[in-house]
Amino acid sequence: MATPKEMLTTWDEVQFGAVLPAFEDPEHKKRSKFHSYNYTVADWRVEKPVFNRELCIDCDFCWVSCPDSCFLVEEVLNKRGKKQAKIVGINYNLCKGCAVCVEVCPTPIKSLLMFPEYMDNEEALKQWPKKD
Repeated sequence: MATPKEMLTTWDEVQFGAVLPAFEDPEHKKRSKFHSYNYTVADWRVEKPVFNRELCIDCDFCWVSCPDSCFLVEEVLNKRGKKQAKIVGINYNLCKGCAVCVEVCPTPIKSLLMFPEYMDNEEALKQWPKKD
C-alpha cells in the first residue's frame, strides 16, 4: 500500500479515497490577519439567541433543529429514569444567528429569543416577556 507521501506525487495522481495530510501544522501556519481561520462566527453575527432555562421544558426541539449544533447539552435522567438531553447553554462560537431554534420552541413564552449581538445575556434575561 502506498504511503500518503507517495500518493501525493502530483495532484492528478491522488488516489480516490486517499486521506490528504496537512502540509503544515494548522496552529503555526502563517496567515494574513484577515484570514477566516482567525475569526469566530460571533464576529459577524448581528443577533444571537439567548436561552432562558426557567422557561425550557426540555423538548430538545432547538437542539435537534439547530443546523450548526451549537447547543450545549448534558445527559440527565428524567422522572421515569430514562436518559434525556438537557440544554445548558449555547456555544456562540458556532451559532450563526439563524433563529431556527426560536422558531421551533413550542412554549407559549419562548425559552429562546433573539437579541442584539452586543447585548449582555443577563440584560436580555431582564427584558424577557412576563407571563400575564
